[in-house]
Order: sequence, then structure tokens, then C-alpha cells
Amino acid sequence: MKKTSTRLADGRELIYYDLRDDTVRDAVDRRPLERTVTTSEVRRDPLLGDSVAIASHRQGRIYHPPADECPLCPSQGERLSEIPDSSYDAVVFENRFPSLAGDSGRCEVVCFTSDHNASFADLTEEQARLVLDAWTDRTSELSHLPSVEQVFCFENRGAEIGVTLGHPHGQIYAYPFTTPRTALMLRSLAAHKEATGGENLFDAVLERELADERVVLETEHWVAFVPYAAHWPYEVHLYPKRRVPDLLGLDEDARTEFPKVYLELLRRFDRIFGESESPTPYIAAWHQAPFGQLEEFEGVHRDDFALHLELFTIRRTSGKLKFLAGSESGMNVFINDIRPEAAAQRLREVASS
Repeated sequence: MKKTSTRLADGRELIYYDLRDDTVRDAVDRRPLERTVTTSEVRRDPLLGDSVAIASHRQGRIYHPPADECPLCPSQGERLSEIPDSSYDAVVFENRFPSLAGDSGRCEVVCFTSDHNASFADLTEEQARLVLDAWTDRTSELSHLPSVEQVFCFENRGAEIGVTLGHPHGQIYAYPFTTPRTALMLRSLAAHKEATGGENLFDAVLERELADERVVLETEHWVAFVPYAAHWPYEVHLYPKRRVPDLLGLDEDARTEFPKVYLELLRRFDRIFGESESPTPYIAAWHQAPFGQLEEFEGVHRDDFALHLELFTIRRTSGKLKFLAGSESGMNVFINDIRPEAAAQRLREVASS
């Protein structure tokens, strides 16, 4: 992998990740952009104890442009985009309309391929490995920013999810706090450790899932399963078998095997509801240990956390979506219409090859 960092016309950082070491990236952003001004602010809810990002400047972001005006495609002639070069393998740049900025963190866009009509599932294993390396590199770099406590790499796919740009891409949020979902995991981790005299909760969960009927896919270094208490109709958790706290902890064997496993899962997701309902909208979310202090989670260390990816769709059956209504949105109590065991069986049936 070759990494080349440059600057866009308004001062934002852009980084090319190339498969070939001899690739030259010297294209200049020729757009007449003014320096980006954001109004991002983080406010803490005193009752719930969580944080909300206030980012009113995002109202002006680009919304479903036609394909020939996509800002994530390479620049061609006088058609100028966020990527100055005429081609790329993978690229990461600072979001022009970030939810988090400055002392409130940082937001980046990750373009998986220059092919506008592709998806992550269409990538080759070599391309998918490049994206994994980019996620890892950005996790490392962002973790050193003084305002950043947790790094979250994720992909939203599909208009049903709320995606405003059709080009295959994901995002990275670098939060200035530990996110509420991660904090819940850390509290459960601490409580289980104390109650069992030191047993790791992630290890216990993985051991139970490996012995159950909800395993979807298992290889030498990875296992994918539908969790016992799945929140979403079709939800898969992907874990490396060797517990590591973040992407940086993956060894070369796990990194080499990841593309094949992940591409298989994504292709199965696209087959759940039949060809007429493909592609399947989904969210893919990497959960990594925070880089900040964990004193409030007594007895828990970073290495106790288990890196894992959660992949789920909001589609519950053909032509129907799972909406977060009263119980889910009002009380955060999910109601799942599909038994996790049935979901796992369906995902085993729709092998992509």
C-alpha cells in the first residue's frame, strides 16, 4: 500500500491509498473553494448522560446529485470533484460538512473505489484489503489527535438508510468522548469480570455463539454469527477469533483472511430477499476500544475489549422496512420480528457461490 497525503482547495486533508507503490499523485484541486467553516458543537444531556452533536451547517450538504455530478467520482476534464485525480484505488478526505470538527472531533469520508456503480461487495479481495488497511491507518492517525477519544469506521448503504450519495463510500467519526453504546459494553464487561472473578465477557459470548446454531460463517481466524438477542431482523456480528481491542491489533493472518470473509457476508446480504430486492440496504459498523481513559469502568482495560464488526439491515422482509417506532425510539427497547435462529439459517442458505 502507498499512502499520499495532499490538501484540497479549502485546506481539508485528502489521502490516496494505492495498490501500486509507483503511483504518483500530484493532481491539484482546481475548484475555487473558500475555507470550510463549521458550527459543530457537542452538548451533554444531563438526564441520559449521553452527548449530542449540534451541526446546523450540515443542512446545506449535497443531496442525491445525478451520477454525472457525483462529488466522490474522480475529476475528469472540467468536471471537478472532491478527488482531484482522474482515478484512484481508495481515498479518504475530511468531510466538507462534518458532524464533528475541531475540538469536537473529526469526520472523514472513505471512498472504496472510483467505480460509481459498484458496491463494497463488488470489490476484489485485493481492493477490500486496501480498504481495511486504510481503516487501520486512519484509526492510528486519528487516535493521536488530542480531541479524539474513540474512532468509529462505518458504512451506510442504500437510500433507505438515509444515504445522500450513491457512490460506494463509508465514513469515519473520531469522537471526543466514549460513545454511549461502547460505554454500555464496557459496563457489562466490568460487571461480568467482577461477578466471575476475572472472566472476559466477550470471550464468553464468543464461546457460546461458536457452540450454537446461529453461526453463519466460520474460518480459521474469523467467525460471523447472528447474536442471541439480535436487535435487527438480519444482523450479523463478525469477530476475529483472537481478541484484539482495535483494528491495529489484527495480525497478518487475520488481515489476509478478512477480505474473503467480509465480501462473502456482504454478498449473502444481497441475496436475503431475492434478486428483485437487491441490493440490500445495510449499516456496517466497526466497534473498537476507546483510546481515552477507562477509570469509570472499574477493572476494565483496553485489551479487555473485543474488536468486532456489526452488519445489519433495516429491511425485515420483501418490500418492508423495520421502523424504529414507539418502543425502540421512545424507550430503546427493540422488538425483533424474526427469530435470530431463523435469520442465521437464511444467511447460511444464501451462500454467494
